[in-house]
Amino acid sequence: MTRKRVVLGVSGGIAAYKACSLLRLFTESGHDVTVVPTAAALNFVGAATWAALSGKPVATDVWTDVHQVPHVQLGQQADLVVVAPATADLVAKAAHGLADDLLTNTLLTARCPVVLAPAMHTEMWEHPATVANVETLRSRGVHVIDPVSGRLTGPDTGLGRLPEPQDIFAVCRELLSGADGSALPGGLAGLRVVISAGGTREPLDPVRFLGNRSSGKQGYALAEVALARGAEVTLISANVALPVPQGVTLVPVQTAVELGEAVAKEAQDCDVVVMAAAVADYRPAHYTDVKIKKSDEDTLPESHPLAPTIELVRNPDVLAGLVQSRGSATSPVIVGFAAETGDPDHTVLDLARDKFARKGCDVLVANEVGVDKTFGQDTNTVHILRRGVDSVTHAGPAPKDIVAATVWDVIQDVLLSG
Repeated sequence: MTRKRVVLGVSGGIAAYKACSLLRLFTESGHDVTVVPTAAALNFVGAATWAALSGKPVATDVWTDVHQVPHVQLGQQADLVVVAPATADLVAKAAHGLADDLLTNTLLTARCPVVLAPAMHTEMWEHPATVANVETLRSRGVHVIDPVSGRLTGPDTGLGRLPEPQDIFAVCRELLSGADGSALPGGLAGLRVVISAGGTREPLDPVRFLGNRSSGKQGYALAEVALARGAEVTLISANVALPVPQGVTLVPVQTAVELGEAVAKEAQDCDVVVMAAAVADYRPAHYTDVKIKKSDEDTLPESHPLAPTIELVRNPDVLAGLVQSRGSATSPVIVGFAAETGDPDHTVLDLARDKFARKGCDVLVANEVGVDKTFGQDTNTVHILRRGVDSVTHAGPAPKDIVAATVWDVIQDVLLSG
């Protein structure tokens, strides 16, 4: 992504301190950021902090450097304007076109993508006036990110908390990518996508299971990027300890069979299915409803026949079942994932090509896994294969949200090509 001009607006809420982290995400990505706080915001974070972090002077009114007409030029020249936090007052002013300081003037003159990340108490967010203001802004094309549930100012807990800076940044990055002519924002608008994430667990008894190391981070990143591009997202989540992206429909599952049933149901009326979950190939043939006990003979060797033997049976192949159910139709687009380590005779890509030929899906994403590699990590390396295309799209090593954006770029190409 090329260097972009970003205006970071900050209004007067306690969450203003989080905007410091958002600012660092922009600057560390190489963007030129001008911070425009409201006068009230400076009660929470001072102008010196914003100037030091952005490397630029900070002003709240239209009279500073008036010869440069900042109240017009900032909005005209920006590639993106984001306000985080956006208070109820700021949201109301933006909806009604009021312009009594530098930030609200900038919002009126901006012709680039505009993102508002509201943060306020639950009662304020749910008030009919705020609801109407948000609807008005969205109808004009403003990207309003819903707040999340959590601890608010004081002892209160509820809906209205500012999303984490990295989640706001993910939305902004998608919009800035669109300014480059790739990954167009809204490219998935009107589409329904189903994404599986995490790792299945196959129970042995009430306390033990066979599982894998998947954290679900890549699947959740795919869901967040799809949301940012305008899709309606259903996330089938297997044993994931991550916050649910605001705006997705969550379907929790545990086992491979449960995941397969959920995918089959949700795939009936969707446009894209992305099978990012690590699904167990086998499950125990027998489940014991009481804990399996160890022999009392502690002196017996590990290989003694008293040690339990676990018999396994094969789980249904969810990906192959999806392809078979679709038949000759072209919808939904089906995307598989292949977690591969390679072996002495084959590379990860060799094994992925073989799996791609067998599965019959439209896209296969091969991710390189191993000890301390991909599973549970924040980065990934993938090789993306596409049906009927000889070339391979490579991504990484890179943060998983960057990898997710590349995967969706390929999927959007498939959708456009019919």
